[in-house]
Amino acid sequence: MGSIATIDVIIFFTYVAGICFFGVSFFNKNKTSKMFILAGGRIPSWVVSFSIFATFVSSISYLALPGSAYGSNWNAFVFSLSLPIASLIAVKYFVPLYRRINSASAYAYMEQKFGTWARIYVSFCYLLTQVMRIGTILYLLGLTLNTFMGFNLSAVIILTGLIVAVYSVFGGIQAVVWTDAIQGIILIIGAVICLLYILLGSDLGAKEIMEIALDDDKFSLGSFGIELSSPTFWVVLVYGLFINLQNFGIDQNYIQRYLLTDSEKKAKISALLGGLIYVPVSALFLFIGTALYSYYSNTGLLPSSIIGSPDKVFPYFIVNVLPQGLTGILIASIFSAGMSTLSTSYNSSATVILIDYYNRFFKNLGDEKTQMRVLYFSTILISFSGILIALAMINVKSALDAWWELASVFSGGMLGLFLIGLVPKLNSKITPIIGTIMGVLVILLLSIPNAFDQVFGFQNPFHSYLTIVIGTGTIFFVGFLGIFIFKGEK
Repeated sequence: MGSIATIDVIIFFTYVAGICFFGVSFFNKNKTSKMFILAGGRIPSWVVSFSIFATFVSSISYLALPGSAYGSNWNAFVFSLSLPIASLIAVKYFVPLYRRINSASAYAYMEQKFGTWARIYVSFCYLLTQVMRIGTILYLLGLTLNTFMGFNLSAVIILTGLIVAVYSVFGGIQAVVWTDAIQGIILIIGAVICLLYILLGSDLGAKEIMEIALDDDKFSLGSFGIELSSPTFWVVLVYGLFINLQNFGIDQNYIQRYLLTDSEKKAKISALLGGLIYVPVSALFLFIGTALYSYYSNTGLLPSSIIGSPDKVFPYFIVNVLPQGLTGILIASIFSAGMSTLSTSYNSSATVILIDYYNRFFKNLGDEKTQMRVLYFSTILISFSGILIALAMINVKSALDAWWELASVFSGGMLGLFLIGLVPKLNSKITPIIGTIMGVLVILLLSIPNAFDQVFGFQNPFHSYLTIVIGTGTIFFVGFLGIFIFKGEK
């Protein structure tokens, strides 16, 4: 890859420093745990909307979506098409539910429905997946800057983790959502600038770029067949619906934002718009990949090491084609996507540790200083845990991939358990436990290589996208049966 100009490095570091100082500036407004966690319910709805959107978009999306469109087609966009459905369900059911419960933790509801075990199980699964998520994003951000600027991978991981931790600790949820909003706007601007440069700065012109893409069927949404072993339109749509229902219905990152506005109406608008903004933005990322396909089609401009790696085409274009200054803006955009995801995970994880563990079992609710110390310590603990995971990925990434899969397996029971809680006549306390165990076993059976083949004697007929769908369905089905099996139990 080419070298980065000094102006691009200056732009990048100015952006990172600016975000950090802006986040820290909220310190004087976060003297209580309620302000640290919920900001007094006084955040403007448009800020919450962009914060929800920025939580959807990570640096993975910024690089992976263009790579997917370049190497294949727009099949990934079907995932985005499920978002309006999930957003409307969130507005109708989830936002009123969590505002009525009036707890900053998403998992207090689980205890109300099923008992302490459910709250601990779901909150622990959440913390496990967040640590693995933080580690993965830190690793990818480090890899990105290592590729773009040649910085030491370990140093980038440590510094990024600590920088985000600093403004998350000092600024609380106000710093998180306001920086999220800024970062969300910057990443959109960066993507628009890049696309315009491809369309207007290319010798081909916008019309020819579109013609090449259309001739090669690059805008296809995938097969509309009914087979379950490949990522057809329907498989991706159902997968996206279940993932987004899990996001809106049981993920602390999202639910905490339902409580940041001063009215339920504003919270509903934030949830709806936060999901809907991602739809055109994901199309924008995919269109960049499609335009790059046409841009490089039959030109011989790509080196052989890049041709077989679609995910590397967009970074190569940023470094080698964009003019000085724009390269720095694009790198800052990619970095901002990762930073917004990290800050959200830090704050939400600290909230879960305080409410679901410290306040639940120690009940030191009157000591505000202790509450704040727990939040500060939890944020730093989560930060260091994520940094250690990211550093471990440098040398033993395959082992950590296995860990990530395991975390995904156990988190698969979260949505199913939540849906059982919505069954109005369920009185049994044992049914949810049985359902969760069976659902996790089904997910393990479908996730572990060759496990399905050995148990049933034939190849797993389901695409990996359907694992969470089948696992969640199993848990809910068992819970539904419990209405009839344990009808007389109170």
